[in-house]
Amino acid sequence: MAKLPFRPTPFFANKNRAFWNLQFAGWAGALLLRGMSAFANGHPASLLVVILIATITGFSISLILSVIYRQLIGRTPLVTWGSTALVLAVAVVLFAFIDSWVIGLYRADSDAGFAQRIIGIFFFDLTLLGAWSALYYAINFYVQVEAQADRLERLEMQATSAQLAMLRYQLNPHFLFNTLNSISTLVLLKQTEPANAMLTRLSGFLRHTLMTEPSGKVTVAQEVETLKLYLDIERMRFEERLRTEFDIDPDAAEACLPAMLLQPLVENAIKYAVTPQEEGARISLSAKIVGPRLRLSVSDTGPGLQAQTRHSLPRAITGEPETVSTGVGLANIRGRLEQAYGEDHRFEIRTPAEGGFTVVIELPHEASEEEQSAEAPSPALPKPDAPSRVLIGSGTAPIGNTT
Repeated sequence: MAKLPFRPTPFFANKNRAFWNLQFAGWAGALLLRGMSAFANGHPASLLVVILIATITGFSISLILSVIYRQLIGRTPLVTWGSTALVLAVAVVLFAFIDSWVIGLYRADSDAGFAQRIIGIFFFDLTLLGAWSALYYAINFYVQVEAQADRLERLEMQATSAQLAMLRYQLNPHFLFNTLNSISTLVLLKQTEPANAMLTRLSGFLRHTLMTEPSGKVTVAQEVETLKLYLDIERMRFEERLRTEFDIDPDAAEACLPAMLLQPLVENAIKYAVTPQEEGARISLSAKIVGPRLRLSVSDTGPGLQAQTRHSLPRAITGEPETVSTGVGLANIRGRLEQAYGEDHRFEIRTPAEGGFTVVIELPHEASEEEQSAEAPSPALPKPDAPSRVLIGSGTAPIGNTT
């Protein structure tokens, strides 16, 4: 989408400038209307002087009214409207008095008395100042409502961002609990080199996650690279027992999703599929574009849903202290999806009878900025043939390579 060369500014963003623009435009329109009416009715051109004086008088009185109304607009309705009616009546009488006096000077030979002229012009001045007062209050109330709506929208966005950040930051303690347990076990066993390597990879993973905004979005390719950093740490714990497979379509690799969305699912698979089985398990991640949506699937070859009902795992299997579930995992994913997409998403859990556990997520397909810029018209250049599908085995090679 092309960007505008300028940033549009709302008309009432600068209230002072908007007031003066409307003030000059409104009274200039009233002057033009009265002048054209006088010309159409065959009055002499000298009457335009009287009309100009009347317009300047109305302009000046309206400035005084604006100062008074500004003090009244924040009061209770009874005080505001009662005081406004009283002030408006005094202003109309003053306006009619000055108009009648000027007309008397212009038509000194007229038979109409001063009181008759005031009565004759009173209703016209009442209509003029009454309309001005109504517009003043209507515009100011509109500006107040818009300001309250903007403030409420900002508060809702801040609350949503805070909740997303809270859900995101639940991941690190959950992940650190298991990793630090593993490092503690390696230290107790005096395996310093593996412990040091795990600490180094842990610091790299945390540095990577801290550089990502809690409520931001990343591409699927970036999310996969983050998962590989995490799996490198876990692979030091489980070695050959942890097998991974990534099946990422090239089109899906550039689609966007909330950062760190898939890490709890992989961690859940490790906890309930790899850990309780001596032979370990295979964890598979697939991403593809289905129509206008991005479909993500994380599955494992573990014992299935029955294993996830256990709250602790025996030390005989893991070789580590018993771990207790913190209850983050799937509930965290559901919460983040609801915050980010509302009802426009799909979160499905599948448990085949033969075992295993699969989570399927569907999101609206959002292209990254790089992909959007690539879709813009550009000179034709020769492109190398790209593989129609990327299948990555148990290694940690970048997307686009095959192992």
